[in-house]
Amino acid sequence: MRRLAIAMLALSCAACATMTPPKPWEKGDLARPSMTIGSDPLGDRGNAHVYESKEMTGGGGSVGGGGCGCN
Repeated sequence: MRRLAIAMLALSCAACATMTPPKPWEKGDLARPSMTIGSDPLGDRGNAHVYESKEMTGGGGSVGGGGCGCN
């Protein structure tokens, strides 16, 4: 069992070592507007409404930090 775990760990490390960054012509797919967070304004408003309804609070969705002022 220990040999299997060591072999799996070595295999996973070797698999990660061969990764290459995307080529310039491959980056176009990652730069599409649909790949951004918040690319659907109507859906984001719906999600915010559901969250505010469940939490009984409103606003503050884009501000980081908590109530203690730590951030």
